[in-house]
Amino acid sequence: MTALAKLTAVILCGGLGTRLREETEFKPKPMVEIGGRPIVWHIMKHYRHYGVRNFILCLGYKGDVIRNYFLNYPLYNSDFVVELGGDVRTLTNGYNEDWRVTLAETGRDSQTGSRIKKILRYLDSDTFLATYGDGLSDVDLDMLYAHHRASGRLGTVTAVRPSSRFGELAIDGGLVKRFREKPQVTEGWINGGFFVLDKRAFDRVRPSDDVSLEEAVLETLAAETQLAVYQHRGFWQSMDTYREMQLLNDMYSAGRAPWTVWEQKKLSA
Repeated sequence: MTALAKLTAVILCGGLGTRLREETEFKPKPMVEIGGRPIVWHIMKHYRHYGVRNFILCLGYKGDVIRNYFLNYPLYNSDFVVELGGDVRTLTNGYNEDWRVTLAETGRDSQTGSRIKKILRYLDSDTFLATYGDGLSDVDLDMLYAHHRASGRLGTVTAVRPSSRFGELAIDGGLVKRFREKPQVTEGWINGGFFVLDKRAFDRVRPSDDVSLEEAVLETLAAETQLAVYQHRGFWQSMDTYREMQLLNDMYSAGRAPWTVWEQKKLSA
C-alpha cells in the first residue's frame, strides 16, 4: 500500500467554464473530452496510478451531467445487449476502475474555498489532496506528498512553469535561427493546482462564507508561513480555452500525452 492509498483526492468540478463556452454550454468543463474521455477521468487515472482510490467531486454548474456519467459508468464503458422487456446484459467489461466516488453538491455559484469547506465532513483523515478539474500534469504525487510531510506546513501548492502564449524566436543577423511554438517559460512560477492540504487550513472559513481557495485560504497560509511549495518542472497544461482543448486532444491522438503516466507504466512493463 502506498503512502497515498489512505488519502482522498478532492476535485473542484463546479465552475462555469465561460472561456470554453463552445463546449461548456451543455456540460461542465470537467466533462469536456480529451481522447474520448472526460478530462476529469484523466485526472482521476493520474491519482489512481499513485494509489488514490477515494475521490470527492465538488459539483456545481451542470452537476447532473457528472452524476449521470458516474452512475452509469459501466454502461458507458462496456459493450452490452439490451433484452427489451428483460434485463441489460453486459457482454464485455471495458473498465477496471475501483474508484470510490463521492458526488457532492456544493452550489452552482460557490467559490472554490467554500466548495472545499462544504465537503470536509466527508473526509476520513485530516490531510487530503486537492486539484482543479481542468488541468493535466505528470507531477509525481508521491514526491509532492513527501515534500508536504517534510515541510510540516498546513498546505503545499504545486508550482509550475506554464507554456508561453506566443512562439519564441531566436534571432541572429536579421534571421530567425530557431522557432519554438508555445515553449515553457524559463522564469516565473504559477499555481498549478495539485495541493496537499490539512483540514485546519479551513478553520477560518465559516460554512456561510463564499470565498475562494486562492484568496481566503492560500493567501492566509502564505502570510502565516504555513504554505509550502513543490516546484514541478515537468509537463503541465490547463484547459481554459478551445485552443488548449485542441492542443491536449492533438497530443493524445499523436501518442504524446505526458500526463498519462498509467499508460507509460503499462508500455514499459
